[in-house]
Amino acid sequence: MEKNYELKVNTEQGRLDKFIASKISSLSRTRIKELIQDERIMVNHKKEKVSYKIQTGDQISVTVPQLAPLVVTAENIALDIIYEDEDVIVVNKPQGMVVHPAAGHPNHTLVNALLYHTKDLASSPEGFRPGIVHRIDKDTSGLLMVAKNQKARISLEKQLASKSNKRLYLAIVHGNFNEQSGLIDAPIGRDRLNRKKMAVVDNGKPAITHFAVLEQFKGYSLVSCQLETGRTHQIRVHLAYIGHPVAGDPLYGPKNTLQGNGQFLHAQVLGFMQPSTDKWLEFKVAPPTIFTERLAELKEKM
Repeated sequence: MEKNYELKVNTEQGRLDKFIASKISSLSRTRIKELIQDERIMVNHKKEKVSYKIQTGDQISVTVPQLAPLVVTAENIALDIIYEDEDVIVVNKPQGMVVHPAAGHPNHTLVNALLYHTKDLASSPEGFRPGIVHRIDKDTSGLLMVAKNQKARISLEKQLASKSNKRLYLAIVHGNFNEQSGLIDAPIGRDRLNRKKMAVVDNGKPAITHFAVLEQFKGYSLVSCQLETGRTHQIRVHLAYIGHPVAGDPLYGPKNTLQGNGQFLHAQVLGFMQPSTDKWLEFKVAPPTIFTERLAELKEKM
């Protein structure tokens, strides 16, 4: 069913898309742009540009069509399962795999593979990410914990919220450091100029990353990062913020970088309390071949 909105400009000023976003919080500016292009947003019964400057008295109609629900199906995709019991699965996600279905990636995701592997996955409110309690980016490799039942989901989500679990990443970054370790405490929110990016912003959500320098090479460094919070793109944004973007990062890094399949970022260590036994479980996996190959090349150039 479509949703219809009728908005009237009173004393507000500025761009059309910003005005609508301030009135309808469920719509991103990217979605608003799509609706304008599809003539589902009209100003005084006329189509206007995204950048149209609203005027007092303007009547704006917004029609939001219902998106087709995602149908999540099981797919026979190989999984690298590190550990599994009656409550949890720990999987080593390969670089290039999306964690759960979304509008741009309806299939071939980790969730599709998990559904083929087992019928025991904790349900999710959205329906399209059963078992998933945290994510890593498509081109980030490494460890994820998956809940097989609601008890496990609640336990793992509480551990994430209380920061009692352990998540340690390896990253190859641009530049060299004077210090051996540090803490980045900078709030993260949506980039005001590019909705596909996150950024350090004053009104963002609290975000804390601890880092340690493991090795330094000519123009690059190998660092470990431990998350205290779990914001979208947190490590990538924080390292770019301090002038050391992750090598290969197409969104936050320079174009002149290490050649690979995306950012050189790997979720190496994952630790948490087993939901039923309260036993501490900790796992560690080596980074993918392309990561170790680039490291070897950097060492050769020293």
